[in-house]
Amino acid sequence: MLTASVLWGTTGTAQTFAPPSVSPLAVGTVRMVFGGVVLVLLAVIKGGWRAGPRWPIRPTLLATAGVAFYQLFFFAGVARTGVAVGTIVGIGSSPIFAGLLTWLIWRQWPGRNWFIATGLALLGCTLLILADNSSVHVNIVGIFLAMGAGLSYAIFTIASKMLLVDRPAHVVTGVLFGLGVLVVLPLWWYLDMSWLAEPRGLLVGLHLGVVTMATAYLVFTLGLQRVSAATAVSLTLAEPLTAGLLGIFVVGEQLGPSAWLGIALLFAGLLVLTRPAK
Repeated sequence: MLTASVLWGTTGTAQTFAPPSVSPLAVGTVRMVFGGVVLVLLAVIKGGWRAGPRWPIRPTLLATAGVAFYQLFFFAGVARTGVAVGTIVGIGSSPIFAGLLTWLIWRQWPGRNWFIATGLALLGCTLLILADNSSVHVNIVGIFLAMGAGLSYAIFTIASKMLLVDRPAHVVTGVLFGLGVLVVLPLWWYLDMSWLAEPRGLLVGLHLGVVTMATAYLVFTLGLQRVSAATAVSLTLAEPLTAGLLGIFVVGEQLGPSAWLGIALLFAGLLVLTRPAK
């Protein structure tokens, strides 16, 4: 789970190497299409499509909608309310929705460690993203769009876990992301994709699709077979931690004391969450 989160955390740094005229929605579409195609090819090569019972329709549709609409909700929310607020609401609301949905569906309480770790991680995420940022503004529509991204990701995680009970991880990711590509494919023709003709743009697109989408989600799905959905979503809060560290050491951003405190709280939350329950 942490490996997947670290790979996701490289997304923002990779975007800084893309041509400056590229829209965030185009980046998200390329990421979904490239990653989905790779996961479908992997599933076809490895086989195992007949493993397990008949595919349940409802979890499959829910997981597909979750992974596709997360991209759309997130980038739309960020466009309206800014990167700082949009990111913290999108990422920070996911573990809360996942814990609540887990309780509503399975009546399985997330546990004390989940509450402590999620609280520490959310506080750390807040300090890390909002630290020394005077350009933060709040847009109510953008807030709800970002919360829609968090809910979409939680739905994807829980529905995927249902499908993984009797099926290999590579088959589940191949089916879900293949269907997700069909959902966002119309945007490919609507948006400007000429930046992919540049070598730098193509390399960024391949990194986002192959590394931060295909590889990360395959590893995430493998880990999802061994941990609860609520814990899985909370562990993905390592993503802003990775993004913050890359911003310091790769991009050259400067962080103040409150941002460093946020990193420490995120790390503490992850330690609590990975600690075995008594």
